[in-house]
Amino acid sequence: MIYRAIGIMSGSSLDGLDIAFVEFHESAGKWQYEIKAADCYPYSEEWVKKLKNAIHLNALDYHLLHTEYGHYIGEQVNAFIARHHLQYQVQLIACHGHTTFHVPAKKMTGQLGDGAAIAAVTGINVVSDLRAMDIALGGQGAPIVPIGEKFLLGNYAFFLNLGGIANISYNHPEKYIAFDVCPANRVMNMLAHDAGKPFDEGGQIAASGKLQEGLLTMLNDQEYYSMPYPKSLANDFGTDVLYPLIKSSGVSTRDAMRTMVEHIARQISQAILNMLQELPQPADAGAPVKLLATGGGAHNHFLMERLQAVLTPAGVEVEQTDKILIDFKEALIMALIGVLRWREENNVLASVTGASRSSIGGAVWIGQEA
Repeated sequence: MIYRAIGIMSGSSLDGLDIAFVEFHESAGKWQYEIKAADCYPYSEEWVKKLKNAIHLNALDYHLLHTEYGHYIGEQVNAFIARHHLQYQVQLIACHGHTTFHVPAKKMTGQLGDGAAIAAVTGINVVSDLRAMDIALGGQGAPIVPIGEKFLLGNYAFFLNLGGIANISYNHPEKYIAFDVCPANRVMNMLAHDAGKPFDEGGQIAASGKLQEGLLTMLNDQEYYSMPYPKSLANDFGTDVLYPLIKSSGVSTRDAMRTMVEHIARQISQAILNMLQELPQPADAGAPVKLLATGGGAHNHFLMERLQAVLTPAGVEVEQTDKILIDFKEALIMALIGVLRWREENNVLASVTGASRSSIGGAVWIGQEA
């Protein structure tokens, strides 16, 4: 079977709306894909402010924003389709939306972006609310990308996504493990803004700073890091816990960014070492243990250098792929999750999220006319 779908992702780093048009080929349970077109539509300052402040709105204004943002997404999809001449080619849209509230302990998660509005604006069938079913089944609702890693990118032992939050997946023959590791780009971008930059291009600012061991210890001592998986993070752990802790330390912005890079690298390294200790690689594996790094943070060359340095003693080799996959891996996998939902097949793995069972997640909105 051939499926042509658009996947949409808005990460917690608030850098923009990622849209990817993907052609999938499925045969006897084996999947292949080709990203035919992909763009990132940067948010205006107004939209950054709206999304950042959404959690502080009253109930009515929150739902009005949910609807407004859905119409906005639909308009961006229409512009994307027009730019790439995709009229009448897109069979399905799968939209993750923008995460606001995430409280799995109370079986609740919230993503802005009304699927009905997207379907109405585009006239294309839409799958949205991708995490809700897993949450209802007692899962963390995150990470949800491992299903795509398993079906599309299965030649690596580890998959690391460096978005607003860093999350890791362990593709072991006996068990698939994945969880959120620590805040990443969202906090790094906040610190870059303090230095007058939208982000730290290539990690140049961080590389010029000095590691502050006292601050690093305070960051590493957060209770979340000692909790067992499955576990997931809300955006406010970075924005309301780590960032204020960094600012209250009084260190310079450059030193703060250097220390935050070290914090990210060491937390990822510790998570990987813990998993390798629990589930060692097969004895006959032979080749180095390979980790695929994607997401905006993979463009931070200094972070990649520090990550490789702390992982080398464990025999883990960090790899990066082509820029399209680095930037649009999550949008790619959202498209697959949507297709699996349309096929009424499991698209969220309970072994990863801790739910009572794997599930078919996503609400379907019929945008096409009968």
